Amino acid sequence: MKACRSLSQTRDNRRQLTMMQNRSNQRHDTVTPEYEQQVKELSAALCERFSGEARVLVVAGSGLGGFVRSVQVVQSAPYAELPHVGASTVAGHAGTLVYGMVNDTPLFLMNGRRHLYEGISPQTSTLLLRALLVAKPIRVVVLSNAAGGLNRCFQVGDLMLISDHINWMFRNPLRGRNVEAWGPRFPDCSEIYSARLRALARELALEIGINLREGVYLGGLGPSYETRAEVQMLRGVFAADAVGMSTVHEALIARHMDREVLGISFISNLLTEPAVTTHEEVMENARLVEDKFSRLLNALVPKLAAEA
Repeated sequence: MKACRSLSQTRDNRRQLTMMQNRSNQRHDTVTPEYEQQVKELSAALCERFSGEARVLVVAGSGLGGFVRSVQVVQSAPYAELPHVGASTVAGHAGTLVYGMVNDTPLFLMNGRRHLYEGISPQTSTLLLRALLVAKPIRVVVLSNAAGGLNRCFQVGDLMLISDHINWMFRNPLRGRNVEAWGPRFPDCSEIYSARLRALARELALEIGINLREGVYLGGLGPSYETRAEVQMLRGVFAADAVGMSTVHEALIARHMDREVLGISFISNLLTEPAVTTHEEVMENARLVEDKFSRLLNALVPKLAAEA
């Protein structure tokens, strides 16, 4: 009987642990009153720390932080010094918010981002973006990332305009209570990436001699890179052109708040042939494309701001 009681107690303990984990997941993986308060506090801190305003926000992904060198920095703050944000733990993500000028045009630059694979929720990973859009009159959000190329026509170093995305993370930062002041309960995402902004980017890229690809970006949870079977599925079943570990949740937040979104993927490695993928390879290839990416954004930001 003692053994039976021990087994029963073990099962009860497991059930209680499961219930506690479920409650914790519900609390930390949804929009809650606590999260709403965090957004308010962070927005207030941003208004206090950054006096300037801008119409354009650029989010620089893995290894693409070199664009910051072309920005005349006016004010900056490490993420770790901003309430509720936390420092990025990923190499290649500086984790700094910058307010500055590009060709006499003001902008905000998120130099690095937080990822779900760091052990945080979709709400936490997009908290800074949400608070910035609450605090500042930003109308255009430019999201950049490093991505593996699935399209056989792509080459390492290509820049791909994101025409659409697939949320393979199976999580959504809008889950939970909806704050009407931020956006609607059921936002339309049929054109989550602005066709108007893509056309503008193609026109400017042609003028400065940069060839832009275009395709569908698939955002996975990470941090492991894709298996060969997964690559075959992503290319064949999902018809994705590139795959990465970010961006889709940021795009959802921006569209929820009625901002125009332009997405740009840097093709950091090719998944069309069997090969070992490393983060070091991604970072090294990013350095090779920094100049091209910077030239594109230097031409694009003033135009985006003027037409926002």
